[in-house]
Amino acid sequence: MTKGATSYQIKTLEADLGIALFRRTTRGVTLTGEGLKPLAACQTRYEEIEADLRALRGMSSQTLTVGVSTYFAARWLSPRLMSFMQRYPNVQLRIQPMIQFSDREMHDVDLAIRWGNGNWDDGAVTPFMPMPTYPVGNSEAARQVDRLGMNRAISRFTLLRDRDDSNAWSAWLSAAGLPQQSRRDVLIVPDPNVRVQAVIDGQGIALMDDLLKDELDDTKLFRLSEVELSDYGYFLVRPHRTPASETARVFSDWIQDEV
Repeated sequence: MTKGATSYQIKTLEADLGIALFRRTTRGVTLTGEGLKPLAACQTRYEEIEADLRALRGMSSQTLTVGVSTYFAARWLSPRLMSFMQRYPNVQLRIQPMIQFSDREMHDVDLAIRWGNGNWDDGAVTPFMPMPTYPVGNSEAARQVDRLGMNRAISRFTLLRDRDDSNAWSAWLSAAGLPQQSRRDVLIVPDPNVRVQAVIDGQGIALMDDLLKDELDDTKLFRLSEVELSDYGYFLVRPHRTPASETARVFSDWIQDEV
């Protein structure tokens, strides 16, 4: 259907029900509290239909594709996966590496584990592992901060970001009471593993988290400030196009228990 036809159907449905199902914003639409109720009712019935159709095709409904960065997978998830597989042997789990968590990438997963502050509108977001973020640098960056203080040193560093539209550094500078940086030498490094190595190699400083414990303990990296963004961490994101499934619920419950 075209966008215009979809908009017309929404308006017709809202008129028939006599309630507003969607809230219009500059970026699109979001469900209202009243809109969430029929959504939940419809999802339950669509899941039943989907299960019946899969049964007719002889397909297993116990499959789950989870999108995750290789950084999080290697440093936290991988050592724990055997626990999930032993507890739920009937679930076929597929770990899908992701970098940008773009619409295209999210289209291929049932559930994603995403780092940030949770302010995304492309899926149902559930916080599961708070992990504040703070600036890190190599030994030379740490020496500059010790010598000059963060207020002066920050203007000398290239700020590494995970994506062009990230506002994490702006939020951290505000939290630290520092002026926003207007320098152009901001380096975009989407892959967190590559970003870690870039910081070690002296390409700049980055906002990272306690999953860097090994590098911090080995003094390959140094925490540059006690100021942190406490609302950052890891979130489970179910794309809006994906109905809530039993396997997704089982995985969500398991991973929250692991934390």
